[in-house]
Amino acid sequence: MSAPLRLGIAGLGTVGVGVVRIIRQQAALLEARTGRKVTISAVSARSKGKDRGVNLSDYAWEDDPVALATRDDVDVFVELMGGDEGPAKDATEAALNAGKDVVTANKAMLAIHGQALAELAEAKNRVIRYEAAVAGGIPVIKALLEGLAGNEIKRVMGVMNGSCNYILTRMESSGGTYQDIFAEADGLGYLEADPQLDVGGIDAAHKLAILSSIAFGTKVDFDGIQLEGIERVTIEDIKAAADMGYKIKLLGVTQKTGRGLEQRMQPCLVPDTSPLGQLEGGTNMVVLEGDAVGQIVLRGAGAGEGPTASAVMADICDIARGVRGTVFGQPASTLESATAALTKLPAAYYLRMSLVDKPGALAKIATVLGEAGVSIDRMRQYAHEATSAPVLIVTHKTTQASIETAIAAMDSTGVMAGEPVALRIEEV
Repeated sequence: MSAPLRLGIAGLGTVGVGVVRIIRQQAALLEARTGRKVTISAVSARSKGKDRGVNLSDYAWEDDPVALATRDDVDVFVELMGGDEGPAKDATEAALNAGKDVVTANKAMLAIHGQALAELAEAKNRVIRYEAAVAGGIPVIKALLEGLAGNEIKRVMGVMNGSCNYILTRMESSGGTYQDIFAEADGLGYLEADPQLDVGGIDAAHKLAILSSIAFGTKVDFDGIQLEGIERVTIEDIKAAADMGYKIKLLGVTQKTGRGLEQRMQPCLVPDTSPLGQLEGGTNMVVLEGDAVGQIVLRGAGAGEGPTASAVMADICDIARGVRGTVFGQPASTLESATAALTKLPAAYYLRMSLVDKPGALAKIATVLGEAGVSIDRMRQYAHEATSAPVLIVTHKTTQASIETAIAAMDSTGVMAGEPVALRIEEV
């Protein structure tokens, strides 16, 4: 029997406590599956005296996570503190420099500093594992690195923030406004301390940047992501989209095209009959498309103690078994700098607008769209309001630039009764 694998766990929030529980409750199972004992040597967190509902008396305590990361009785540093700077990054670097492997759930740190950390890890012949950083309990990192290693990846897309999906699906089911359901989600504890990380799409974009690097062999490029949150999505948009056979999702999409690397995190319409369209509540879904395998759909809990701790333990078990590997699927020195696509692949678009109730208004809008090269596929006009008429248009495939040109020209028509809304329709 091999020597025990000794862990140092920094961060004893929901996920850290979940990891401790699994190790304490499943000791025999972990040993049977990995061929060695998995033990905890020491832990670290902000407050030593806090009651976390789990027995920590068997483990040494370190106030400083850097000291924990460099202990002689720690083989693997488990970083569960979060944050792209500060103690998490300092302790991770210290662990690698001290010859320790690292397991982390820190998507922000990897999205911002992934390339430098990968270079450091590989220079020290260490591994960084991070299954828990993307989509909670869904094994999407392992799927890309291992299960689909023989595929050229064509596209990765998905719903990767459960809080946003909860808000959008609750708006539809309840008829509540964005502000109402945001307050409800916040009251239920579904949002980060800084809610903008969720509703602004930042949390999900961190995950997309990591998946993009693995899928396409590029350096992590968070700044290259076209980013838009869900704050501008209204209940009117959700109802109108449903009436046309679509659901609105905060959708991450990355694909390599002749124009460069396209990375988008933005509200999109998807067919309501598609797997993504049927995704409800706080669940996550990632869709992977490879040249050999076709389309793979992975669905599951994207957060929470059990699912995320499960992902952390998957990485720990791999290290216990002796599974090694590069951080992003190939040597960090071979990762290319991503060339951001300046223009996106053409797509159909959903347009919602309110027109002044007078003859010829719709004809003027149709003319503006035609002059911008935008062709109408379907159109729906609803019962007139007091002084305006709500209109929905679904276009044929067109470019984002053409849509923007058309919207800019609408201002000068004199028939607009409000700001138009344009959302991309993603083929699934």
